[in-house]
Amino acid sequence: MDVREGFIGTVGRTPLIRLAGLSAETGCEILGKAEFLNPGGSVKDRTALYIVRDAERRHLLNPGGTVVEGTAGNTGIGLAHICAARDYRCIVVIPDTQSPEKMERLRLLGAEVRPVPAAPYADPNNYQKVAGRLAQEIPNAIWANQFDNLANRQAHYETTGPEIWHDTAGKIDAFVCATGTGGTLAGVSRYLKERERNPPVRIVLADPMGSGLYHFVKHRVVKAEGNSITEGIGSSRVTANLADTLIDDAVQIDDQTCVDMVYRLLREEGLWLGGSSGINVAAAAWLAREMGPGHTIVTLLCDRGDLYAARLFNAEWLAGKGLTPKLPTARHHGGTPV
Repeated sequence: MDVREGFIGTVGRTPLIRLAGLSAETGCEILGKAEFLNPGGSVKDRTALYIVRDAERRHLLNPGGTVVEGTAGNTGIGLAHICAARDYRCIVVIPDTQSPEKMERLRLLGAEVRPVPAAPYADPNNYQKVAGRLAQEIPNAIWANQFDNLANRQAHYETTGPEIWHDTAGKIDAFVCATGTGGTLAGVSRYLKERERNPPVRIVLADPMGSGLYHFVKHRVVKAEGNSITEGIGSSRVTANLADTLIDDAVQIDDQTCVDMVYRLLREEGLWLGGSSGINVAAAAWLAREMGPGHTIVTLLCDRGDLYAARLFNAEWLAGKGLTPKLPTARHHGGTPV
C-alpha cells in the first residue's frame, strides 16, 4: 500500500510535466515541476512545512502556539493548512493589493487575515515587519519569517532539488525560476551545483519587471525598473535565503509575455496556472532558445490559476492594465486520444 500521512505527508514528490508544445518548438526538453499538485496548491507548502518543523524541533513553537507570517498569499495558505493539522493558531499579515481569492482561501482555512496597505520593505509598516512585531507581542508565537529563515531554502535543498535530479536521472542542463523569498532558487541551486556533472547545471533567475534581482545578478546592485501585475515574486533586496547563491544568469520577463504564456499553457497544455508559472515557463523558453536544441531545462509550475481568477483571468481587469492575452491560434503538437 502507498498511503501518505495526512496533509503533511502529502507535501512534495510532485512530478515533472513535459511541456510538449514548447519542447517541440525549441528542440529542448522543457519540463515543469508540478508544484500546483502539492496539497495546499503551491510550492510554498514545502517552505511552510520546514519552517514549522524547524520551530518545533528547536522548541520555539509549542502545543497551542501561534504562527505569524507576512506573506503575499501562498506561504500563508501552506501555513494555514499545517497549523490546522498541528492545532496551532495562524495569523497572516498580507498586503491589501493581493488577490481577494487568496484572502478568502486563508479565512476558510481558519487563519486570521490582517490586510495592511502595501509599503516598501524600508517602511516600518511593510507587511513583513508588521508580522515580526506582532509575533513578539503574542505569547508562545513565532514569526515564520520566510524571507530570512534558512529553513526555507533547506526545504528545497532536501526535497525539490533531489526530486528534480532523480526524475531527470541527472540529465538536466539548466534550472530556471523566479524568486520572492529566494528559498526555492537557493535550495535547488545548492543541490544541483553539488552534483557531479560536466558542465555543471546552469542556474538562471527569472525576474518580473519592478523587481531588482535581474540587475543584481547582472551587475551586483539591486535596481528595480518598471512594474508588474505578478504577485509574490520579485524583490527589492537580497534575502538571507538568496545570499551567496550561485546564479549563472538572469532574464527579465514583462507582463505581456507572462500573460501570453499563462494563456498558452491553459489552451495548449490544459494547465490552469498562476502568473509566476507564466514568468517561469517564458524564461525556460527563452533559455532553450539561448542554449540551443538538445538541452533539458526544468522550471516550476508554482500554483493553480484559481487564486487569480478575478485578475489574471478577467479580461476587463487585464484590459485596465493595458494587457490583452495573445491566444494560441494553432496547436504546436498533436493531441493524444484519451
